[in-house]
Amino acid sequence: MDHSTSLLRLIFLALGAALVVLVVRSAFRLPGDIDTTTTSLFDDGNGGSCTRFSPWACRQGRGDPRSNPSNPRRPSHESDVPRHPLDPLTVREVNRVRELLRAHPLFASAPSSLFVHSLELDEPEKSVVKSWRKGADPLPPRRAVAVVRFRGESHVLGVDLSEGDGAVTPLPVPASGYPMMNMDEQTSLCFAPFKDEAFNASLLRRGVRASDVACLPISLGWYGPAEENRRLIKSQCFSTEGTANFYMRPIEGLTVLVDMDTAEVLHVSDRGAGIPIPAAANTDYRHGHSAPTPAEAQAQGRHGYQTDPATGEHRDVMYKGMASELFVPYMDPTEAWYFKTYMDAGEYGFGLQAMPLVPLNDCPRHARYLDAVFVAADGRPYVRENMICVFERYAGDIAWRHSESPITGMDIRESRPKVTLVARMAASVANYDYIVDWEFQMDGLVRIKVGLSGILMVKGTQYSHMNQVHQNDNMYGTLLSENVIGVIHDHFVTFRLDMDIDGADNSFVKVAMARQNTGAGESPRKSYLKATRHVARTEKDAQVRLKLYEPSEFHIVNPMKKTRVGNPVGYKVVPAGTAASLLDPEDPPQKRGAFTNNQIWVTPYNKTEEWAGGLFVYQSKGEDTLATWSERDRPIENKDLVLWYTLGFHHVPCQEDFPIMPTVSSSFDLKPVNFFESNPILGQRPTQENDLPVCAAAATTS
Repeated sequence: MDHSTSLLRLIFLALGAALVVLVVRSAFRLPGDIDTTTTSLFDDGNGGSCTRFSPWACRQGRGDPRSNPSNPRRPSHESDVPRHPLDPLTVREVNRVRELLRAHPLFASAPSSLFVHSLELDEPEKSVVKSWRKGADPLPPRRAVAVVRFRGESHVLGVDLSEGDGAVTPLPVPASGYPMMNMDEQTSLCFAPFKDEAFNASLLRRGVRASDVACLPISLGWYGPAEENRRLIKSQCFSTEGTANFYMRPIEGLTVLVDMDTAEVLHVSDRGAGIPIPAAANTDYRHGHSAPTPAEAQAQGRHGYQTDPATGEHRDVMYKGMASELFVPYMDPTEAWYFKTYMDAGEYGFGLQAMPLVPLNDCPRHARYLDAVFVAADGRPYVRENMICVFERYAGDIAWRHSESPITGMDIRESRPKVTLVARMAASVANYDYIVDWEFQMDGLVRIKVGLSGILMVKGTQYSHMNQVHQNDNMYGTLLSENVIGVIHDHFVTFRLDMDIDGADNSFVKVAMARQNTGAGESPRKSYLKATRHVARTEKDAQVRLKLYEPSEFHIVNPMKKTRVGNPVGYKVVPAGTAASLLDPEDPPQKRGAFTNNQIWVTPYNKTEEWAGGLFVYQSKGEDTLATWSERDRPIENKDLVLWYTLGFHHVPCQEDFPIMPTVSSSFDLKPVNFFESNPILGQRPTQENDLPVCAAAATTS
């Protein structure tokens, strides 16, 4: 086995068998048998070496052509059983929870009125998981946490899944806000406006047929007491006539307020008189339906550890990593747009919106795929295939190189290719698609990347050319095409990273860099850069707003574990995607999204503090967020720590974003800092010709 594959296998086992499981706010979970699927990723006898390195098929004798990259067999998830304390709920366990809830005295009188909004494993205590040994210890007792609605009331319940009667225990319910929408609600509420006479009259005035209209449920945030005590939602509608890309054809100014529990239309606002529906021409994104172009080319983080290449020792790095919340405020304060300040995870369910990946297009030919178990509103489990793909990536990048010139008398040319392991998921939250990659590199670096793609949320307008726009007119965006404005907006993706560097007790160190002036006559130099290390004592001491001209590094270290030369072992977060919110801190959306006030937060580990926007985000006031937890200013030195990092994007749309948006990506890194005794790439040999397959494009048959 070549060394690059060997190290990738170690990295995969270490930082990922389930750190890939990234994830997410919702009922998104992987079946229990994922080990069987993912270990075949490195099985040289299963798939051939050619497909590991190339999307092309192979010549006879050097691998078999492949027309379908799907798994060779599809496991039956009905018989899945948990094998690890953090394995997600199985199909059987979900069915067991459903039976127990429907039989519970609170709900037994009308079980059909019980609606599940989330159901997930109640993870055992961290100390229990870390002390558990596979093959030696039985699994800890299994429990589930269910968030349900029954006759207008929210409930949070713990469900015992051990043998016996299965106790159901009420748990505290947040003081404000509601659970995220389930998929049944999101679907059924799309049809509520069509039952209202005022809405249909608005369509008639515009000359639009109801059969050509699609409406989307849009969370409305929280803007005061008038919106309390009812679960509310607003609908925005589009014309589907002539295109699948209905997002480009908004029926501007028409907004419908709906009671989510009764589906009653409470108010219809139509302020779009005189604004035409944008034309459908050249907006369809389906291949074969769009206009011709000049040329076309074809061709759950879980308990993770790192393996030290020098000693073979398994070493902790991160216990769990996940996307905690996504805050997407649009920058249009007008009546039909001011409320569009989405919390995509807590309101819609980021994982719930995850969609099957398309082989060959979403992931390369050699990828392996993992399925996921979801829970419907009635509590029944169902499986979606191909929810996560795992693959090796080689894009021609260099992990390390060095050459010596003839001046030294040595003819040396050494380099190592950068082959990495990637775990990917994609979620489609209405018009926007999010692509999340966890990439594990041979030097121990973990890169967490978010790609924004899909379709813009646009606004209809009377303007068809910029010469019609008066100097004082505020479009709140960019004129993209005739009668279409792309509204300015932000994306903030907050990650929760439970770091355990060689153990649970860690410290956060800010390494500040500043100019140091030399003394008179001390040196021909007048200044140099000096790094000063400061250990954060409390939460507020570790809150970071990045500043370009005050550079720093941000380390998580284990002060009790040192290298042979005395440096504390650690990892550092390398920021990128550093856009910061420019909203007023007292603006209601920013109060709810106050977890974006800093790019970096550090909190002591607390099992209940997982969702940066709070457990109940829908119509919440921002009273239970990462920002409010950190106000307690708890001690964090030499404690079990959680690092929070927010990737930020400002998006001022341009015409190249119309009618579909090219993927825009940003990432941040977790990079070893004195974690190893030396660079682990040192032990990797260079790739030789015989290591690679001979590949060619598959022949086309007619």
